[in-house]
Formats: sequence, structure tokens, C-alpha cells
Amino acid sequence: MSAISIIPVVLSGGTGSRLWPLSRKLYPKQFIPLKGDKSLYQSTLERITDLNGVEKILTICNDEHRFMAAEQARQTGVEHSEIILEPVGRNTAPAITIAALHAMSTQDDAYLLVLPADHILGDKQKFAVAVQYAYEVAANNLVTFGVMPTRAETGYGYIKHDNKTISDNAYSVTKFVEKPDLKTAESYLKSGNYLWNSGMFLFRAELFLQEIQQYQPEVYNACKQAYEKSEKDLDFIRLHEESFDSAPSISVDYAVMEKTKNVAVVSLESGWSDVGSWHALWDSFEHDPNSNATYGDVVEEDCSGCLIHANNRLVAAVGVKDQVIVETADAVLVAPRDRSQDVKEIVNTLKLSERDEVDIHPKVYRPWGAYETIDIEDRFQVKRITVYPLQKLSLQMHHHRAEHWIVVKGTARVTCGEEEFLLSENESTYIPIGTKHRLENPGKIPLELIEVQSGTYLGEDDIERFDDVYGR
Repeated sequence: MSAISIIPVVLSGGTGSRLWPLSRKLYPKQFIPLKGDKSLYQSTLERITDLNGVEKILTICNDEHRFMAAEQARQTGVEHSEIILEPVGRNTAPAITIAALHAMSTQDDAYLLVLPADHILGDKQKFAVAVQYAYEVAANNLVTFGVMPTRAETGYGYIKHDNKTISDNAYSVTKFVEKPDLKTAESYLKSGNYLWNSGMFLFRAELFLQEIQQYQPEVYNACKQAYEKSEKDLDFIRLHEESFDSAPSISVDYAVMEKTKNVAVVSLESGWSDVGSWHALWDSFEHDPNSNATYGDVVEEDCSGCLIHANNRLVAAVGVKDQVIVETADAVLVAPRDRSQDVKEIVNTLKLSERDEVDIHPKVYRPWGAYETIDIEDRFQVKRITVYPLQKLSLQMHHHRAEHWIVVKGTARVTCGEEEFLLSENESTYIPIGTKHRLENPGKIPLELIEVQSGTYLGEDDIERFDDVYGR
């Protein structure tokens, strides 16, 4: 096997509505620690850094998630990642086109390893071997990874191959097929010629651009213009919004993979899941003797086949079977496990009711850290605020509320009017209505404080900014 050199591309633009109430528009599933302490995005980054021959990682993400992606990459220790911001979602074909254009701007013969940010892969070594196999045939083929099916699954698309090997474990593709019904899925499993469509790819950037230009010239032209007119914003590359918005919204399968003659599939056996539903997450967990999967502070008695996911408090269950129970600070989901795909209907209902729970958690992430609403009433609100080391909020003013700050961990540098001073743990200060102020963490550990707001209006839009390092 030859030495490889690839540029990993992590696609992180999804919202994961089927994993509500944990996954939400402004805090989607790829940034959430669904299993253990690492988010799916962080696990993807770590999986990539374990590969040989990897160049700097490129992430394509939603503009609203840019600081979450940057901070989680930093926490993982990925120092040389680049982040390109999509002003609007346009599915996978435009996103990959942008990645290929960016790679070609710095390297003539760039190979791209395209990975969704929100998948689970169990066996890293088998994945690394599959990447090597794909690289061997990627000079002249767009290579997709097909997962060896372990059951008749109706929630995945499939790739049919002809059992003719192009190279080690790489096959010619006969066709791509949509999600089947159960009877059809059973026939796929029995035939041995079908693999689950993983949505992972490896190919030369130049070859992909040739194919997208041939089959989807509107996508190519819009992306080329959006990239050429892009601007550097802090550590991000911001695409030109009007140009990118004009690109058709289309998946890479529909746009290219189902049309091109230069396609191959590499078989992958590594405990893969796209975590597309609560049932899929349950399936990815280790189960107790009664087939239960639990996360967090859970006590169960006489339960079987359940996923019980606790995030903020004790969840106790007695005598339930094949249920999904998910607890967050502001919502609880209970559903039969075999109907977990229908969670999207709950999300649609909440959208029609204009409920905030669709978009945001009580804990809201900002480029400087996060804040979490602890209590709220008619004329006061209590928040827990975390500021990352060496970060600071904007210089700002509120017209309708005053604020009390009590430091409970770390050190705060406070600007209040013309004064600037430090606060240590167990010290507090008061910010009057209409006073310019700023909060900063000058230390090396996270700053945590309790903020008590009082006033006639407590909305987040009561902010007048005068200076902001994040350009908001």
C-alpha cells in the first residue's frame, strides 16, 4: 500500500431534528455529547487525527454554529483546522463543491476525505484500513464508503455493487437505492450485494469538480462565485451570501454519485451509525441484560428495551418496555422506540406554535462562552454565565434592565462606566440601567458567575453594543 496524503472535510451543517429535545437548531446533535464526554463532532476530529497522511482539517458549518465548532476543535487539540461558513443551508453537493474549490486553491492534486460530523464509528483501525483501500482507487474514481449491513434496515439508503473488485475491497457500483420497505430491505440483506450508504467519500478534488461541472453546472457556478467572493472573518472563511444562496439545494448523491460513471464503493465494517433517530442511538449503546441503554443519572426497575437519557436530574422508570425517555432542562420526550422517527412531527408542531424549545436550550452558547437561564419571572431573571479564559463580552448597555454579578469561580475584569476593576470569587458588583459595561476573563480557568437581572424588559435584544471583538 502506498503512503497517502488527504485533506479531511467535515460536513457540519445539519440540525438533527429527530433527536429533539437534545438536538436543536442552535445546538444540533453533532455538538452534543450523546455518549460519554465528547461530542460527535469532536469524536470525528479525533478519528481523523488518528489517520496517517492527514493534512489540516476543513470544517464546513452553519454560520450560527461557527464559534461552537471552533471551540470544540480547540478543546480537542486540533490546531490547524479551517472553518468555512455557509450563510444558508444548501445540502451536501454545494458544501463539498466549496471544499473542493478551497483545496484546489492551495494544492493541485488534493484528495478529499468527506465525513459527516454526526456519525458514530466504532472500530477506528478498520476505518483507517478502508480509507487506505479507497485512496488506492481514488485517482480515477469518486469513492463512497458502504457499510456492511447487519440487519434489514429501512432507515438507510443502500448501494448495490456487482461483486467485481476494482482493487482490495473496492467494488464497481451498480446503483444507489432509496430507503426501502422492510420486505425489500430483507431481500437486500439476503443478496449480499447491498451496502448501507454511509454518506462518506474519498476522491480527488479536481475529479469531483469536473463531475459537478458536468452534471450540475448551476451548483458549480454558484459555488465558484461564492468562494471567489468569500472574505476572511477572524479565523473563519465567510462565503458570499447572495452567490451561495443561488446554488440549488441538492445532495451529492443526487447531484453526482448516481450519474457519474467514475464511481466505486469500499466496504466498511466498523460499527457505523448515522445516529438518525433515538432508536439508532439506542442501537449504538452497550445494553444491559434487559436490552436497556442508559445515560446520566438513571434508576430503572423491571424495564426492558429502553433508552433512558438523563441530562440534568435523576430519571426513574418502572415497568416500561421499548420506550425512549429523554430529559433536558426544559423538556421531556417519551415515545415508543419503534416510533422514534416520528419525533420530527413533534418538532413541526412546536414550530407551528412558535415555541422556543425548537431552536434553543436554556443553555445558550456564545463565542466567549455560554449562559444558562436558572430562573425567570415577570421582572427578574437569574442566569449562570461562563466566560472562557482570555475571552470578553462586548462593551454594551441595556436600556431596560440592571444587573448584579456575583463571581463564583475564577477572576473577572469588569468595566462599569468609567471604572475598570477585578472581582474574585465571592465578590459582586452592580451594573445600573443605561451604564456601559463589559465582562472579561483575564485568567487561565473558566470564569463563572451568577447574574441577576431586574427591570421592565429582560429580552436578549435589549443590547446596544459599542465594541465587540467578534464583530457582532
